[in-house]
Amino acid sequence: MISTSEVERAAARIHGRIRRTPVLAADDGVWFKLEQLQHTGSFKARGAFNRIIAAGALSAAGVVAASGGNAGLAIAYAAREFGVTARVYVPANAPAVKVAKLRKLGAAVELVGAKYADAYDAAVKHAADSGALFCHAYDQPDICAGQGTIGLELLEQVDGLDTILVAVGGGGLLAGIAAAVEGRARVVGVEPATAPTLNAALAAGEPVTVEVSGAAADSLGASRLGDIAFAVATRTDVGSVLVDDAAILDARAALWDHYRLAVEPGGAAAYAALAGGAYRPAPGERVAVLLCGANTDPATLTSPTAAPPAARTLR
Repeated sequence: MISTSEVERAAARIHGRIRRTPVLAADDGVWFKLEQLQHTGSFKARGAFNRIIAAGALSAAGVVAASGGNAGLAIAYAAREFGVTARVYVPANAPAVKVAKLRKLGAAVELVGAKYADAYDAAVKHAADSGALFCHAYDQPDICAGQGTIGLELLEQVDGLDTILVAVGGGGLLAGIAAAVEGRARVVGVEPATAPTLNAALAAGEPVTVEVSGAAADSLGASRLGDIAFAVATRTDVGSVLVDDAAILDARAALWDHYRLAVEPGGAAAYAALAGGAYRPAPGERVAVLLCGANTDPATLTSPTAAPPAARTLR
C-alpha cells in the first residue's frame, strides 16, 4: 500500500534524475502525457531511480530485475548512472529491440523460459544467492511510488483534470498514479482483453492469475495484478476498461499517422480506450491519456485499418 505522501517523497528523491515529460493538448478536452519520451523510452525509469536511491548503499552484486523489457531497461539505465552492475532476466520471447538495448546499457542479460514468471523466479534466486538488490517490475512500494510521480506532474500540467487513462500490466504504474492523485482525479485502468489482470482481480475480489497473450503482451504481459495495485485500486475506486488487439494497433497507428507520436502497442492501450469508444468521457470531462512506452520497431508503426481521429486534431 502506498499513499500520496510516499509519491511526494519519491518525487523529491528522483528530482533531476528523470525528465518532466510534456503534455500535448488536443482540442476536445484530451491531453496526451508523453511519457514515451522518458529515459529508456518508458515511465519505468522513475521507479528504478526511486528504488535504487531509497535502498541506499548497494553490495558489489549491484541490482537484479526480471522484465519483459521496459523495466529491465530502466534498471540497467539507473544502475549505469550510479556505477553499479545490473543483471536482467527476460523471457526468451522478449522483443529483440529491447534485449539489444539492455546489452547496450551494459546489463548482463539472461534469457529464461517463455513467460515473465520464469524470468522472475530466476531473478529472485540470483538476488538471494548474490545479495544483489532485487527490483520488482511493478509490485514494490518504492517502484510504485516512483511511477506515481507522473500523476503529480499531471495535476500541475492540466488544470481541472478529471480523469487519467492508464495502461495496466502488473499495475505498478496504476498504483502509483492512483495514489498520487487520490481525491483530486479519477484513474481508469485500460488493459488488453487478452491480459485482463485488473479486470479479473476486481471481479474476483483479489488478484488472480490470468492467461496472457496478444499484441501488447511484451509490456502488459504480467499474468497477475500486483498486491499493491489491487489495494490502491480498491481504495481509490479505480475504473477498468478492456480493449482488443485491433483497437490497440489502430490507436498506435493513429498516434503515428496523425500526431507523429511513436509508441509501442502497450503504450497505445490507454488511447485505444478513447479512440475506439470503450471509454466515453462525459460532456466537459477533462481527460489525460498516458502514452507510457516507445520501445518498438518503427517499421511496424502503421496499420491499414487505422482511421483518422477526426475530432482529435491538435491545436
